Amino acid sequence: MLKYELIPGQLLHEGSITPDNIFASAPCSEEIILLTHSPEYLDKLVNQQLTASEQRRIGFPQSPALTERELIITQGTIDCCHYAFETGVALNVAGGTHHAFANKGEGFCMLNDQGVASNYLLHNNLASKILIIDLDVHQGNGTAKLFENEPRVFTFSMHGQQNYPFHKEQSDLDIPLADGIGDVQYLNILSETLPQLINQVRPNFCFYQSGVDILETDKFGKLKVTLQGCKQRDEMVLSLAKKHAIPCVVSMGGGYSPDIKNIVEAHCNTFRTAFDIYG
Repeated sequence: MLKYELIPGQLLHEGSITPDNIFASAPCSEEIILLTHSPEYLDKLVNQQLTASEQRRIGFPQSPALTERELIITQGTIDCCHYAFETGVALNVAGGTHHAFANKGEGFCMLNDQGVASNYLLHNNLASKILIIDLDVHQGNGTAKLFENEPRVFTFSMHGQQNYPFHKEQSDLDIPLADGIGDVQYLNILSETLPQLINQVRPNFCFYQSGVDILETDKFGKLKVTLQGCKQRDEMVLSLAKKHAIPCVVSMGGGYSPDIKNIVEAHCNTFRTAFDIYG
């Protein structure tokens, strides 16, 4: 998608980041992917064996380049984990592929980057309690299903009640929002929920799905959050993570406003906010 090129380009142009702030990842190894996804599904992705129905469910025609892209995005989120241990926060310009299940993809998601990264951390004893904060307008159904029987990962999804997916899985905490909710209601609900949740879960690592499809301009979302409200959301999440000294990895998630400028500005605000908070 074009936004993945425009976001770093804009941040570099305005001086919010320098080339030293950017890293590139290699494709994730099959060994790591298999901590989360089934061998049969990974084999289909690698060997281009998805059926026509499976491709329609994902929303993309299969290709070797697309599979490699997904493997790179996933490794990018894992690499972000190591940077977050050093600096407190790290951001993947892509990722947030929360509709991917262990054995299938859907909703433009093929591999679940935060799911794979969570299992990587647990497998390598780098974290013992993980909180996934999913504030995309769409429920993180794949992520919820992946960790439904994993007490070391707490999944929290605050999403549009009437948005895709129409069959919701059960996260550890779901907050479905009515159509048309704007800044005040949205931020009040989040401010009443997230601090208590952090105190309850006591995570030593968190992932943040910072989808900007909550914007009032989004063509698929049904909420009415402004650019400023979206930025305040990011400030709330990242300020709490820093306050509690929880390393945090951010994946960009969705954004489908007709004007690409709105998408890029909202995503860039997430990066600007991280730099403002973490210095």
